[in-house]
Amino acid sequence: MFKILTLILSAGFLLSVQSADAQKKIERVSIGFYNLENLFDTVNDTTINDEEFLPEGGMKWTEEKYENKLKNMAYAISRIGDNVKNGHPVIMGVSEIENRKVLEDLIHTAPLSQQNWKIIHFNSPDRRGIDVALLYRSEYFMPTNIHPYPYHLKDRPNFKTRDQLLISGLLLDEKINIIVNHWPSRYGGELSSRPLRDSAAVLTRHISDSIMKDNPEAKIIIMGDLNDDPINESVHKFLNTTDSKNLKNDQLYNPMLTLFNKGMGSLAYRDQWNLFDQIIISPGLYKPKDNSLEFQKAFIYNEEFLKQQEGRYKGYPLRTHAGGAYLNGYSDHFPVFILLKRYVKN
Repeated sequence: MFKILTLILSAGFLLSVQSADAQKKIERVSIGFYNLENLFDTVNDTTINDEEFLPEGGMKWTEEKYENKLKNMAYAISRIGDNVKNGHPVIMGVSEIENRKVLEDLIHTAPLSQQNWKIIHFNSPDRRGIDVALLYRSEYFMPTNIHPYPYHLKDRPNFKTRDQLLISGLLLDEKINIIVNHWPSRYGGELSSRPLRDSAAVLTRHISDSIMKDNPEAKIIIMGDLNDDPINESVHKFLNTTDSKNLKNDQLYNPMLTLFNKGMGSLAYRDQWNLFDQIIISPGLYKPKDNSLEFQKAFIYNEEFLKQQEGRYKGYPLRTHAGGAYLNGYSDHFPVFILLKRYVKN
């Protein structure tokens, strides 16, 4: 009879020795993304449009509300993946954050303060002052190169939005590349704003192609709030994604398409679910040619505590505000994450 030995090294990492004969172990690690829905502090920044989130602003954003938001988000992030074995992410992309200070406050809020989280962040020219960033646990991931890519439109030089953030580094001693996104919103209507997201997809594809040009087997993770579903042309056509197990030409693998086709979503609007929060991977991570990290499964973390429990919007994400009312919730988005695995010799 084979003996199975399982060692839990941390909340997000499993080491499993299958048998004495197999002489192999399975290592698993999780990576996630979360739109934090307007994580603003209460200090007026005259360089951005943050007036709504000030004590005298439209949201009456007080220090007490800010501290509640930090506690709620820290708790939610600490719970991501607790419904999946080894699902707690050790890398988290985030969006809708005002500045580095709010991230510092976040990682120093319990229970995140009990873990060793680090921050990668750049200020972007977004007109609302919101940025993307990466949080990571340094015992698992070591960044080696960081580069923000600005978003420019030749025919609309005054349009400002979030940079796309490329972080390259070593995850469990394997090189990996992560692109964190928050594509332009659907403000003004999906059709009229569509070219903005198509252009964002072209930029993301340019970044990933430049990496794969140097190394066709490169492991790339594209994550973010894309403000489009997996079936929209920005994702399907311009980013060139599929959920087919047989990737063709230069396609990227999008596991979120399978979830979307099952009727699952990360946010709801007008009684319709959307899956704007996506994690997309390169062929080198979907089907590696060696015993290195590979994709295992994608998830939407939509546990009950993140949902409204009653009323017309029962089951929707429990937001911080809705219709101008303060709900003291989490976010209008559910977080998403993927699980990676590899087999190594014992």
